[in-house]
Formats: sequence, C-alpha cells, structure tokens
Amino acid sequence: MEPTEQLRRIPKVDRLLEEPEVKELLKSLPRKQVVSRIQVQLEELRKGILEGKVSDFSYDSVKGKILLDLERAKRPRLVPVINATGVVVHTNLGRSPLPRTLVEELMDIACGYSNLEYDLSEGKRGNRFTHVEGILKELTGAEAATVVNNNAAAVLLSLDTIAKGKEVIVSRGELIEIGGSFRIPEVMKRSGAKLVEVGTTNKTKLSDYEQAITSDTGLLLKVHTSNYKIIGFTQSVEGESLVELGRRYGIPVMEDLGSGCFVDLSQFGYEKEPTVQEVVAEGVDIVTFSGDKLLGGPQAGIIVGKKELVERIRKNQLARALRIDKLTLFSLEWILRIYLDQEKALKTIPTLQMITATYEVLIRKAKAILKKVGKQDSASLSISIREGSSKVGGGALPALNLKTALICITPKKLKVQEMEEFFRNYDPPIIVRVERDSILMDVRTILAKDEKHVVEAIKKLALF
Repeated sequence: MEPTEQLRRIPKVDRLLEEPEVKELLKSLPRKQVVSRIQVQLEELRKGILEGKVSDFSYDSVKGKILLDLERAKRPRLVPVINATGVVVHTNLGRSPLPRTLVEELMDIACGYSNLEYDLSEGKRGNRFTHVEGILKELTGAEAATVVNNNAAAVLLSLDTIAKGKEVIVSRGELIEIGGSFRIPEVMKRSGAKLVEVGTTNKTKLSDYEQAITSDTGLLLKVHTSNYKIIGFTQSVEGESLVELGRRYGIPVMEDLGSGCFVDLSQFGYEKEPTVQEVVAEGVDIVTFSGDKLLGGPQAGIIVGKKELVERIRKNQLARALRIDKLTLFSLEWILRIYLDQEKALKTIPTLQMITATYEVLIRKAKAILKKVGKQDSASLSISIREGSSKVGGGALPALNLKTALICITPKKLKVQEMEEFFRNYDPPIIVRVERDSILMDVRTILAKDEKHVVEAIKKLALF
C-alpha cells in the first residue's frame, strides 16, 4: 500500500474519543491529557509511515496501542513491586522496606503539622537535628551527630567542611565506585579537597600514610570497601592505627562506612562487618554511613563524631541544600529508637528479619506458598523447591551467600523470557531471577503481605 493511502487511513482523534473504552478512561483522566496522548500516538504512526517503518496497520491495532498507553497514564510511575530476587537491600527496588507500624504512625506527621523546627519546652524556634542527635549519640557513643539526605551527601559535606583546599590521604585500595558510576575520587574533587593516593590496590601500610603527610594535609580518610572484597596477598591499616597517626600529627581521621550497621552480624555466623559503635570507639573523628542499607531505615546520610567537627559540618552553608525532610526525619528517629533494644530491632526491622532468616524458616515459607498454589505439575508448568543463595545487597557483605529456598518454575510451553515478562508486568509487578530455562523466586525477600499475589500470579501463569 502506498504511503499516501496509509496516511489517509490514520484514524481521526474525534473518532477515537467516541470509543466506549476511551470514554470510560475519560472518567479518570483529564480530556486534555487523553487528547494529547492520542495525538502523540497518531503522530508516531504518521512518522513511521513516512520513514517506511510501517508497511500496514489496522484501526484495531492503533486503538489497542492507544488504550494501552492511556491505561499506563492512569497508573503512577513509582509503584510497589514484589522483590523475589533474593537481594535483600536491592538498590534498584528501593533498598530497605520500612516497618508497616512506622508508616502508619508517619501518617499523623505527613497529614498535619509537627514540631520539626520548634522547641516545645522553650516555646521558640528549634533545630530539626535535635530529634535524632541524642539517640545517635546514645547508640554510637559519639560526641555529636547530624544527618543529611544520603551518604554521598554526608561524605561530600564532611570533606567540604574539613578538607576544602587541603590534601586528603586515602589508600588506593579504597577508592571505590558504587552504583550509578558514583566514585569516591569524584566526590572528593567536588568538595574541593585534593586527593593523595597511597599504597597499592592490594597493600597499604601505615608508613604509606605517614610518608605522604605534608603541611597541606587536612584529613586522613578511610573508606570501608563494603561492596567488594580483595583477598589473597593483602594488607590494610586498621582505623585505630590511623587514629594514632592522626593524633601524632594533629590531623583528623574520617571513615566512610558506606552501608553502616548497628548489629554485629557475626553472631549469626556471618562474616564480621564493623559496626558504627566499634568504629567510633576506635577514636575516628568523623564516621559517615547510610540510613537505608544495613540499618534498615529511610534514605539518609548519617554523620557522627567529634563535637567540634560535627558543629562545623552542621554550620556549612551546603548543609541546608542537603538536609532531610520531616518524613525522613521521623522515620529515621523511629528506626533508631528500635535499636535501643537489639532483640526488638531484629524482630521489627524487615531488612534485619530477612538477613537473619534461617533456611528452615524459608523452606517452610516456600512449602506454604506452593500448598496454596495447589497443583505443581501442569501441562504448562513444573514447579519445585530448590536450595540456593541470597545476597545482602546494598554494597554490604559482598562475599556472603545466604542459604535460601527458591521456588523454581520451569515452563513446558512458554519461553522463560515470556514468563519473566509476565511476572514483571503483573499487578503488582514481581521481579524474579532467570536461570537458564527456569524462573527462580527467592522466598527470603518475598514479604508476608505479598505472598497472596505470588500465589495468584503462579496460578494464572499455569493457565497459559
């Protein structure tokens, strides 16, 4: 068919607006938005015809594409998903889920006014950071504390305050990159600090730091390599030794812990990860860490350390641009208060619950889900439980494999890619693992509230 003939066949906007399905969508979408989205779809079709990319089309195919686009417009872009990947602190899926009780209590703060920056005891303007500083000092043993909107901001603000225009000495083996090509050396440049690399990738000695110290040295920086591990012929400097060196030369020491942790996970047989309390006890002047990783709270960058330095950091003009809002502040305070009782924290905070869940508990969970699914071997699917491993994620404990139970779904008719797409486009979306010719669902990260959706999705898939 000639392009001119095809162009004549492009449906009119008015005709599409009269379709019953479109009229129904007009009840929940503004007419202006519907018209605009229809026009965009028709313009794309017109462009495709002129460029020779569209050889033929039907009215129904055009209408179907428009209806799909309008249905998508009804839904918000940011939606809840079910994490069946087994990565507990999944950086692409929102990191740590918050306790439901916290969110319920958050409603009163979100829907009304609060004493965010008002001192109720004095009846005058207050400071938002006082809501969390006291409890952070109590939990970590630090002299002072403040918070910003994420850990990268915490590092940037600390460097800008303490070492702007000065040299910062750091081991080559600790010049890390985290997700999204975010690199520590680039953050240091942005802060105005001058990077001085010492040692090698696998070995750095205390003497390397000492030999690099000059009259321009403003800070000794240690970065915890929580998202990777170097093994074999290695050597690094302990924080305590670096602190002693800093004291000798009158140079402050800062450690970026990255994920940060208040609970010693080695009690569960896992690899030792330094806790914030331990690093503060070593005498490190400034410690930075995340709120939404191993801590299991909202996104935040937490700064604890010596009072004189924290006060300078708080007074930095950049701090206002990086401060957290009232909802994050309330959520963080709520999480921190739970940590006053570690046993309660392990039972209340979803991230800790998932990390510490035993294989026996996970097997029972997987069996309970499959019992609700019913028939596990149909004409289209074969479903079984197998042993596997989960990851902590969030740039923490990279070498740790958590023994877990996997629901394995092997297709008999569909392709595994079609199954993955089915789950991804389900409502709510279920994010799974693909391994060879099977779909794997790690029950460790499937929350209790989501189990019914997983059961329903598997049942529907079995009908294909």
